[in-house]
Amino acid sequence: MPTNPFDFITRGASPFPASAANRFRLDYRREAAALGPAPTPIVDFHTHVNGKEASVIWREVAGLYGVHKALTMVRLPEAAAVRDAVGDMVEFIAFVNFRAEDKAHAFRQGFLDDIRVFHREFGSRMMKIWNAPRLWEMFPGTEGTDLVQLDSPWRLRQVELAASLGMGVMVHVADPDTWFATRYADASVFGRKVDHYRGFEVMLERFRGVPWVAAHMGGWPENLDFLDGLLGRHPNLSLDSSATKWVVRELSKHPRERVLRFFERWRGRILFGSDIVTTDEHLRPKEGATAHPMADLADSPRAAFDLYASRYQALRMMFETDYAGESPIADPDLAMVNPGILNTSDGTLTAPLLRGLAMPADELSGFYSRHATRWAGDVGLRV
Repeated sequence: MPTNPFDFITRGASPFPASAANRFRLDYRREAAALGPAPTPIVDFHTHVNGKEASVIWREVAGLYGVHKALTMVRLPEAAAVRDAVGDMVEFIAFVNFRAEDKAHAFRQGFLDDIRVFHREFGSRMMKIWNAPRLWEMFPGTEGTDLVQLDSPWRLRQVELAASLGMGVMVHVADPDTWFATRYADASVFGRKVDHYRGFEVMLERFRGVPWVAAHMGGWPENLDFLDGLLGRHPNLSLDSSATKWVVRELSKHPRERVLRFFERWRGRILFGSDIVTTDEHLRPKEGATAHPMADLADSPRAAFDLYASRYQALRMMFETDYAGESPIADPDLAMVNPGILNTSDGTLTAPLLRGLAMPADELSGFYSRHATRWAGDVGLRV
C-alpha cells in the first residue's frame, strides 16, 4: 500500500469540473485502487444511507473503499426501501423522523414509538439522540424545557426504553468550534460549548450499564484533553470518527504524535465512522425547494458518486497514509470564520490541511473493524 496516495494522482483525471467533493478532479475509482485494500474489512459505524437509488451508488462506493458493513440512520418510512436496495450490508440505528410535519410529536412520543418499531421490525440494537444546538432553535425557550437538555424528561424516557430493549445509545452533542464562534455565538441562546456536556455526563452516569457512542469524536475533536477527561470519567463511553470534513480539519491541526497517543490510550473505544449522507435528491438537478437539507451537495449520479467517495477517500488518506497537503474536499467552515477565504485566486474551493497519521496496521485493524465488532456484540448485534 502506498504511504502517500497522491504519488499516484493525476490531477485533472476526471473529465468533469472541480466540485466541493472533488477539488482536484480525481477519478475516485482510481484513487481507491491506489490506496489498495484496507488492513481489514471496514465497519462504518455512522452513516445516513437514504434513498433507494442513492443507496445503490453508496454500496458501490463502499465496496471500492473496503467497507463491508455500515450502521445507518434513516427515517422509519424509508428503512424498508434501503434494506431492499443494500440488504444486510446495513444495520439500522433507530432515529427520529426529522421530516415529520409535527416535530413536537416526532421528537417526543413519536420517537418512542419509532424506537419500538425499529427494534421489532428491523432488528435495531442502537438508538440515536440528536442533540445539536440547532435543537434549541427548533424548540426555543419553555417550548423545549422537557426535551432539549440531554437529561431532560423526554430524553430520559427514550434512553430508558432503549435500555429496556437491550439497545445502545449514540448521541450527537455540541457542534464544531467554528459554529460556536459564529452561528452559536449568542451564549444567551445556545450556552457555551462546554455547557452541552453537563446533561450528557449526567446520563452517562445514570445509565452506566448502557454502552454509549458520542458521534463526531465526541463533538470536540478540537480539544483532545477534554475528550481524555470525558473518556476517563465514563468507561461506558466510546467515540466515532464521523463528520469527515470536521474531523479531518481538526485532527490535522494536532501534532501527529498527540493524535496517535490519543488513539492508543483509548484503544477499543474509538470507532470508524464517516457520516456519509445519501438521498435520491442527489441524483437529479434541483427545481425549487428540496426536502432534504443536504440535497444541494450533488445533482446527478456521477456527482453523488464523487460526494460519497470523497468521504472515504479523505478518511483513509488521513488514517493510513503520511500525506500532508490540502484535503480533496472543500470545507465551508473555513469561510464561516474567515469569509474572505471562500475561494482561492483561481476559483478553487478552499480546503484545510489534511495531515496523514499513517497508523500502524494493527491499530487500523482495531479501529476499522475489531472495536466495532466488540461494541456491537455487547448489544447483540453482528457486524
